[in-house]
Amino acid sequence: MSRSLKKGPYVDQRLLKKITKLRSGDKTIIKTWARACTITPEMVGFAFGVHNGKEHIQVFITEDMVGHKLGEFSPTRKFTRHGGKMQREQEAAAKEKEVGK
Repeated sequence: MSRSLKKGPYVDQRLLKKITKLRSGDKTIIKTWARACTITPEMVGFAFGVHNGKEHIQVFITEDMVGHKLGEFSPTRKFTRHGGKMQREQEAAAKEKEVGK
């Protein structure tokens, strides 16, 4: 369910304070745990370290990210691969193909 239009988008006030302090052109990473925070146009051009539950993942904000949440760009689950005998055979064939070139 989306947030009420009357309330407006959720933006963490502490993040806005940090952004206004860094307006001088600093290229430091702003660490945050506020994954639910909506990306606003003021955030464009800054790098955020968004916490995924284990570590901070660096996210550089661009114009096309405005309106999305910070947590969308910091995945919380790491996909390793689907295993099995067929998968190993396919990977071995791909390595042989690379070596042959």
